[in-house]
Amino acid sequence: MITIDVMGRTPIYEQICQSICREISLGAYKEGDRIPAARALAKELGLNPNTVAKAYGILERDGIIYSVAGRGCFVAKHKDEVADRQTAEFSDLVGRLLESGIKPDKLKEIIDIKAEERGNT
Repeated sequence: MITIDVMGRTPIYEQICQSICREISLGAYKEGDRIPAARALAKELGLNPNTVAKAYGILERDGIIYSVAGRGCFVAKHKDEVADRQTAEFSDLVGRLLESGIKPDKLKEIIDIKAEERGNT
């Protein structure tokens, strides 16, 4: 399920990219699966279709999805593109948190807690 926080600091098009990557990582979308049409998703989320189209353009540029004229957008054959993108986003976030004064030990503690909650210890 694609979720958007319209009051958040992250641009909406980037939230769409993150949500679709998360869905692919979790297996909700598999290689070759059709993702929602940009107009349909925009209507469902109450967004401007251009915002969704921008997100889809970025995902296509990054090799996460591909489009077929008249048929829609589909999940591309991917090796580690989604994981690489998510890792880069995580790394950027960690950098911002460290710059804001959060201690590395606190970040490690949070990671350990989240991994334990999901059984990834």
